[in-house]
Amino acid sequence: MSSIDQFASRPIAAGAGGHPKGLYYLAFTEAWERFSYYGMTALLVLYMVNELLLPGHVENIVGFAGFRATVESLFGTMSTQALASQIFGLYAGFVYLTPLFGGWIADRWIGQRSAVVIGALCMSGGHLAMAFEQSFLLALVLLVVGSGFLKGNISAQVGALYPRDEEALRTRGFAIFSVAINVGAVTGPLLTGLLAKVYGWHYGFGIAAIFMLAGLATYLVGYRHLPARVERRTFERDRLTAADWRVILALAAVMLISIFQSVSYYQLANVLPVWIQTQVALELGSFTIPVPWYQSIDPLFSILGVPLLFWIWRKQAERRREPGDLAKIGIGAWLAASSNLILVAAILIADGAPVHPVWPMLYCAGMGIAFLYYWPTLLALVSRTAPASVNATLMGVAFTTLFVANNLIGWIGGFYEQMSPARFWGLHAAIGATGGMLVLLFGGVLTRALAGGAQQPLRASAQTIEVER
Repeated sequence: MSSIDQFASRPIAAGAGGHPKGLYYLAFTEAWERFSYYGMTALLVLYMVNELLLPGHVENIVGFAGFRATVESLFGTMSTQALASQIFGLYAGFVYLTPLFGGWIADRWIGQRSAVVIGALCMSGGHLAMAFEQSFLLALVLLVVGSGFLKGNISAQVGALYPRDEEALRTRGFAIFSVAINVGAVTGPLLTGLLAKVYGWHYGFGIAAIFMLAGLATYLVGYRHLPARVERRTFERDRLTAADWRVILALAAVMLISIFQSVSYYQLANVLPVWIQTQVALELGSFTIPVPWYQSIDPLFSILGVPLLFWIWRKQAERRREPGDLAKIGIGAWLAASSNLILVAAILIADGAPVHPVWPMLYCAGMGIAFLYYWPTLLALVSRTAPASVNATLMGVAFTTLFVANNLIGWIGGFYEQMSPARFWGLHAAIGATGGMLVLLFGGVLTRALAGGAQQPLRASAQTIEVER
């Protein structure tokens, strides 16, 4: 019997709520890791624009002259803000691409447990390197590589903790895991933003490194409770039928449409902080709101929105009016467009004066709900309808749309200084609305094509609203 078969055949160790003990080690590991990731990401663009890429600092970055020359050979000469936007887009994009390779390496050679340790070590090193100007590019590389090893493999271990006949318990386990993700996403920007404001950028990056190390320590303490290698379902490699190919092409079309929603959404982590620090009245009496705190609002509303949306969808289902998957993806696009229009309205109302801080709060809250409508629905749709023999592959392809979207937001963000703020956010409203219009135009055709394929068993990771960004 293989090591994974032996692990899967063990009775579930009774932890809290009847879940395996390993679940809680994985959840706390992920909470620490997401704290460090989102905390660092909330500072990244502001740090580059306000300090790192300015004269007197940019010269200290090892290898940056060659890196900048390469980027500008592709995109043209860039201002400080445009270059920061492009760097952010490349970094955020590759964070979603490398897990494909990290999962492949884990499956073929080293196993998920070793892959997570390697990933946590790389990310810890990356956060530590971020605290020094000289090692900025090295820090980004380590963070991207570390995310590739950790991101998908730790999620795969959650499912592998449960026997095959414990689907309901596995689904609740993923729900607990998702809560840990979002707790880290909410609290990370709050603490790193406060430390960066009071003590300086490097203290914010330093606390991110400490929490990543705490995540690694948590994982190592629970090491013996975790499977070394995740069992993968194998399917007979029959030739795909014509119906299968129609489903695959329809899913590819839906994924392409979702890129519009993602571009409209993900700009909140790139240009939004730059706009807030120059255009929003952040003073509340003697207290100034740290700009990174706005990055906590979106995941907070993604948490609060889950029970609300479940209630709305249940009531709609009772009247047989619950939107289908394509309609929900379209609603997410319209909500993203509307959220961008909130900023346009705020700018026009202010008429040159500083914008009230509640407006970007509403924008971030709207984006949190928009995300819930389109992204988890897309993952569930792919998991349920993709042919079994290419199901995991197409789930990976779905995440590559975020690689494309983040690179696009980096490129589009480079035009921010060449446009008025109202036109810039209006552009993103139009991009989101384009996704909504495409769903209106082609949703019926795509829904029929997807209905023609065999329905696959819905995996636990898709049964739960997964709100990780």
